[in-house]
Amino acid sequence: MKTIITKDAPAAIGAYSQGVWVANTLYVSGQIPFVPETMTLVSQDIKDQTKQSLDNVYAIVKAAGLKKEDIVKCTIYMTNLGDFQVMNQVYGAFFGEHKPARAAVEVRRLPRDVQIEIDAIAIKST
Repeated sequence: MKTIITKDAPAAIGAYSQGVWVANTLYVSGQIPFVPETMTLVSQDIKDQTKQSLDNVYAIVKAAGLKKEDIVKCTIYMTNLGDFQVMNQVYGAFFGEHKPARAAVEVRRLPRDVQIEIDAIAIKST
């Protein structure tokens, strides 16, 4: 097991790693929409929060030497699935033609009272 840490994603705010390599698989911890440089919420807008969370996931993927197309699964946690359409537009634009497997669930509350958190699994191609 190898830990992935990058300053290009928010620092861990608990007892976890930003990412963990096991064999050829990278597990990216849930990323909330904090700007890494300031550790503050990007905005109250779900579009901005979705994009920032995805950017944070991707920063960890890149730090591990992988690319966006190596992401095979995302789980999205939202405090309001009524925002699903807006999130889905941002998510679709972010991934383009690449379509990882995905689950989206509504939760009561997320860390720091954000509206969205995204985790991911990426696999290094051989």
